[in-house]
Amino acid sequence: MRIPFYQVDAFTNELFKGNPAGVCFVDEYPEDNIMQKIATENNLAETAFVTKVNEDQFFIRWFTPAAEVELCGHATLASAFILFDKLGYQKEKVLFDTLYSGILTVQKEDDWLWMDFPADDIQTAEITDELKAAFPLRPDSVLKGKTDYVLVYSLQKQVEEAMPDLQKLAKVNARGVIVTSKGDSVDFVSRFFAPQIGIDEDPVTGSAHTSLTPYWSGVLEKKNLDALQLSKRGGVVKCISQGDRVIIGGQACLYLEGTIEI
Repeated sequence: MRIPFYQVDAFTNELFKGNPAGVCFVDEYPEDNIMQKIATENNLAETAFVTKVNEDQFFIRWFTPAAEVELCGHATLASAFILFDKLGYQKEKVLFDTLYSGILTVQKEDDWLWMDFPADDIQTAEITDELKAAFPLRPDSVLKGKTDYVLVYSLQKQVEEAMPDLQKLAKVNARGVIVTSKGDSVDFVSRFFAPQIGIDEDPVTGSAHTSLTPYWSGVLEKKNLDALQLSKRGGVVKCISQGDRVIIGGQACLYLEGTIEI
């Protein structure tokens, strides 16, 4: 089996920044254990597997090195980037069907890609003993979305300096934990930790912004938001709150093109 493979740096217009994602285009899906092994071998935060449904629609699935996930922003961005910029896709929008997150659309405007995702339903939560153990610095507030905890701090510096105990964090009953604050030069900043699914710290997390956008839109009383994810690689995310939907914008650049042979 020969699988066309691309590696894309997402949420950046510079190589070696943003979040690297693998993208595999397949005529039909291999067995799940094969896709998981490919994602483990790639050892990227996510590898997307994309198959063509018809002329107007594709199907997408996402795997970390350890597990399949319900939603991944940067690998969706990377997949749309390859379709538009490498494979000559000519329609105004790419439509991706998914197992768990409904239909996702991505629209290209110049060198920006805009993803239309469902907004997360975030609620106030109590800080758990596991969160207390993993994060010595107490947050101002704690929220819980569908899959992640959100810890809100007062200062960008606190987000920058966060050093969770990853072994203890892995015991938290969630996909991962987002830490966030207002930004010094943008509307808000964040970081994302998910050792539970094999990602100690994700460089830039599109899906986390489905939780962060409605929260910060309410706090700051604005719909259009500029955000930075403060990992070592860093990434730029533009967000638009639209009620039960979130528009997430980012750029991308190609790092690698090749073929997987199994």
